[in-house]
Amino acid sequence: MNLVVNARDAMPNGGIIRIDVEPRRLAEPLLRERADLPPGDYVVITVRDNGTGIPADKLPKIFEPFFTTKKTGEGTGLGLSTAYGIVKQTGGFIFAESTLGKETKFSLFFPAHLRPSDPEVQVKPKGERAASIQSGGVILLVEDEAPVRAFASRALRMRGYTVLEAESAEIALETLSNPDLTVDIFVTDVIMPGMDGPTWVKQALETRPDTRVVFVSGYAEESLAENQMRVPNSVFLPKPFSLNQLTNIVHEQLH
Repeated sequence: MNLVVNARDAMPNGGIIRIDVEPRRLAEPLLRERADLPPGDYVVITVRDNGTGIPADKLPKIFEPFFTTKKTGEGTGLGLSTAYGIVKQTGGFIFAESTLGKETKFSLFFPAHLRPSDPEVQVKPKGERAASIQSGGVILLVEDEAPVRAFASRALRMRGYTVLEAESAEIALETLSNPDLTVDIFVTDVIMPGMDGPTWVKQALETRPDTRVVFVSGYAEESLAENQMRVPNSVFLPKPFSLNQLTNIVHEQLH
């Protein structure tokens, strides 16, 4: 969906979006854009448009979180990084080609798997499944910007965490009002409409004093230092951040 939306936006005067799906067998490893595709069978999806294209100097950066070629206010810079994360989560690969003023093509390679004729269904005991889900830890993610929240939530779930989402401090506190709910770490924006991050976290820690905290903000850490010092077990992550930066800092806080 993100690829199609980007293709549409690249054609302000209209144009053609073409989506193709085909099987492809690689007899030898394919080296492309620093990726090494092993030999095997793949399902390849291509999304092509005849829009404005992407400048050559911008092309290597398009999958980075918060990077966008659109005008200010027209894009979050999370669409392609989200698509990249989804493809990588399946063990696939995604590549981009573009000719400025002519076309852009995205190629997605997914490993092909043959479905067994008589598959055996394995059902894990309930206790085992619950233990697996909880093994990564439970995160309460508080972020008022929906695209950023979706990006962060997907990144954390890809690493095996259970993520509870809240779009405001007030909703976060309401979620925590359930005494049976276990939360290991708060990941929260600092500046939000209504109650800000440090304020709601201090209130939540009154009943959950051992919970770890990650503050996220586009403002400099120095400007938030006084508030952060008053919150125990807290660290700061500046925006913009990458998938690895987010998951690494959460892992460090929990371990």
